Amino acid sequence: MKRQFIDDDTITDSAIRIPAIGLELGVLIEPSATQGRATLIETHDAPGFGPPMHRHENETEVFHVLQGRYLFEVDGKRQIVKAGETLTAHVGTTHRFVNIDDEPSRMLVLISPGFDATGFFSELRDVMADGIPDHATLARFGAQWHIEFLGPPLTAQP
Repeated sequence: MKRQFIDDDTITDSAIRIPAIGLELGVLIEPSATQGRATLIETHDAPGFGPPMHRHENETEVFHVLQGRYLFEVDGKRQIVKAGETLTAHVGTTHRFVNIDDEPSRMLVLISPGFDATGFFSELRDVMADGIPDHATLARFGAQWHIEFLGPPLTAQP
């Protein structure tokens, strides 16, 4: 099932929602459409939220902010990225980000090579159904996807 946004502010009922990290996302381009070369997702991130610090063994992520502002941390270096700007987290880098706006922020995320984002985020939603789990649970989940979870989400302090 394809997940997508219907306009700038409304996500269809098929969007993947993970309240523990303030995330709603739609998969815009599945890896099957690019012969496995890329996946494209759109995220809506609630104020003050973002993912735990993590590292991808296989994928590079290119983040293009559509609306709002994010504080990113990539390999320990922090940078504010706002609407119209792009940041890349190359394969193997540790990274995390947080929405530092007072309203939801949005971005496109290009993942290369292609990645089963629908499967990953659907399973992550289940793992985080009761909040962010302990490190051991996240580590077991991440190992299945070749993603290493290394620390907590970033706080909204620039």
